[in-house]
Amino acid sequence: MTPPAARLITLILLLQRRPNQKAADLAGSLGVSVRTLHRYFAMLDEMGIPVYTERGPNGGFSLVRGYKMPPLVLTPEEATAVYLGTGLVEEMWGSLYREAAQGALAKLDNLLPEEQLQEAAWARRSLVATGLHRANLDSVTPVLEKLRRAVREYRRVSMLYRSASHPDPLPRDLDPYALVFRWGWWYVVGFCHRRNGVRLFRLDRIDKLVLTGQVFPVPSGFDARTYLAEDFQEQPGVWVRMRFDPRMAHVALANRSTWETVQELPDGAVEVAFNTPDLVWAAGSALAYGPLVTVLEPEELREMVREWASATVELYMGGIRK
Repeated sequence: MTPPAARLITLILLLQRRPNQKAADLAGSLGVSVRTLHRYFAMLDEMGIPVYTERGPNGGFSLVRGYKMPPLVLTPEEATAVYLGTGLVEEMWGSLYREAAQGALAKLDNLLPEEQLQEAAWARRSLVATGLHRANLDSVTPVLEKLRRAVREYRRVSMLYRSASHPDPLPRDLDPYALVFRWGWWYVVGFCHRRNGVRLFRLDRIDKLVLTGQVFPVPSGFDARTYLAEDFQEQPGVWVRMRFDPRMAHVALANRSTWETVQELPDGAVEVAFNTPDLVWAAGSALAYGPLVTVLEPEELREMVREWASATVELYMGGIRK
């Protein structure tokens, strides 16, 4: 339910946007009765916010000419959202936006009334998001900063890039369209001149990056979110089925979001199915659960797990080499 404070702010904005509005129209926009609307008018009058009415077919409720709402009026929930969002910016962008985030919070501390400050302080203590990065952000900050500038100025970059399939760095010319944070890693999406198409590159695999003097246009209609959604769907993968022993069933059931299908079996075991990028990733996922999980398909994955398990046993049976 929207609190009265939020409705009062919305009412002021509605009146500020267009004068001479009918009571029924304003009440409909706020989702309240006309009687409640008049009570809000009385509350605004007590707050010293001037509202007047003109009679006649073209009349209605208006703010006194020249009145403007202060530039920063936030409900407690809105103030909380701003504080939490600022914290996420600092967490994700590190030193690139740390000073800006801290400066924004300092200004909010000076401007917001006590009620909003108390709500925001509670949220910062109790609603915590951290550890978003799998790797140290400082290691990619120089590349991230250069790419941010390139994206902002529409400048082509030249780089040496190590892909997963080619560990030796290869030269690439890239028109960077957007920076993307996904699955704990930073990426840049743009037009790769080597591949003659839009591609996604992980920042920690860039060995060297230089901004060139060439500028480029971003294709009209390009949307990074749409590209990422389509790219994920088109990624080739390995369809895996695994059986969790009854003693491990609770683990499978507690991680339902990991699997695409989950089936509880009569004997208490759980069978799951999911798609992974490749066999190596799939084998690592299977072995992470130990001997209480069995790979059912594909056969190539079963063979890889057998080989890895045998090699691991042999390694440890041989003792520790000094």
